[in-house]
Amino acid sequence: MDMQDFEAGDLYFDEPLSGEVQQCLASAAEQYTEGAAERSLMRAYFLEPEHPVVLVALYRYFYYQHRLEEALMVAERVIGVFARRLKLPENWREINEMCIGGGVMISMVLIRFYLLALKAAGYLELRLGYYDSAIERLGKVAEIDSRDRLGARSLLNIARDVLGERMQQSRLGAI
Repeated sequence: MDMQDFEAGDLYFDEPLSGEVQQCLASAAEQYTEGAAERSLMRAYFLEPEHPVVLVALYRYFYYQHRLEEALMVAERVIGVFARRLKLPENWREINEMCIGGGVMISMVLIRFYLLALKAAGYLELRLGYYDSAIERLGKVAEIDSRDRLGARSLLNIARDVLGERMQQSRLGAI
């Protein structure tokens, strides 16, 4: 499936946000440099835990704070939320092109977002040293995105190379 073969229309999420959540996100942006943004982001999350804008803001916050485990948790949440919205299997390992095709009928933009969240989770796993699961996730994205428009193949190759090097080092250490 070609991930660029779609009319994006509005690439941003057009779901309305409540005024209170908008205020929380604005406060988080203002408080970021002071280190107080997390409280506002968490309030926004508790108010609208499945809103894509809230999830993206929370993911970015944890990612840029180098809190990769928390960022991975948010990526997992995104995958679960959007699997339900797109009527995909709950377990991302079960998705295939046929499932994705059904999801495209709902929203190509959200399918792309879902796959980017899956790629992000794989990248975070790679950074955290969870090579086997990173390879599995990135491999799934590469399988679905046949033209590699989302760029998962290069990350997949890196993960495989790192895992191969580690295995070779452990074998040499055992000698």
